[in-house]
Amino acid sequence: MSAMPPSELLSLPPGFGLVAMSDAEFRDYQQFIERLTGIHLAPIKKAMLAGRLAKRLRDCQLDSYGAYFRRIAEGGDAQERQIAIDLITTNETYFFREPKHFDALRSRLLPTRNGQPVRIWSAACASGEECYSLAMVLADVLGEQAAWEVLGSDISSRVLASAQRGLYPMERGHHIPPELLKRFCLRGTGDYMGTLLVESGLRKRVRFKPINLIEPLPEIGLFDAIFLRNVIIYFDAETKRRVVNAVSQRLKPGGWLVVGHSESLIGQPANLLPILPTIYCKQ
Repeated sequence: MSAMPPSELLSLPPGFGLVAMSDAEFRDYQQFIERLTGIHLAPIKKAMLAGRLAKRLRDCQLDSYGAYFRRIAEGGDAQERQIAIDLITTNETYFFREPKHFDALRSRLLPTRNGQPVRIWSAACASGEECYSLAMVLADVLGEQAAWEVLGSDISSRVLASAQRGLYPMERGHHIPPELLKRFCLRGTGDYMGTLLVESGLRKRVRFKPINLIEPLPEIGLFDAIFLRNVIIYFDAETKRRVVNAVSQRLKPGGWLVVGHSESLIGQPANLLPILPTIYCKQ
């Protein structure tokens, strides 16, 4: 789950009559989302929230945010609740974001594995670009036939379905190193002009699973590295502590926990020691 970009209110057709979101309605959504996902929406996110939900209200033929909230609240429409969560929590990302992390993986971590199987978890993978970036590095350094695996997880089932396809707008791939772009991606033609497709061999090495980080984690094994980037910034201190504790328990000794460059693990588990900026090693 990457940093939320600013968002403008969606334009609505004349006469639709959508009533603006009130402060009280925003607080209802704010508490609801924090309870379900651990994500705290600051007051400045009110316009973003209203914008993301506006088209859905129109699709549901509702004219107020309060009416939609009543529909998705506990005891209401569970399917619609998931749609709302997907709309609110899904964010834009791109391949090889914060490239120094991938450089460190290539030069520092992978050479120490000496032919052992390698597992990496992208714990808030959004639409999957991070997962396939990791897979490209693993395939390049270890070989496409070596024993390695990438797991991508997110709270949004909708973006995971999109991630599974591996089809992206070409602009998302501007930071893919040219040699990896040529080797692992196909350029769209015809109806798919302007897109890139991650090649099938690489897609088969990445699996996706819906996971809510603030709930007990499922049995997913241990990992050599966990990328927990651009998500804990949205948690309050207690939720952040619980999530980092739970996630770090899934690291092998000597494994890396990687967070975003705008994030910090100050005050977090003592067995996570910083070795590079925003990279921590489990002792």
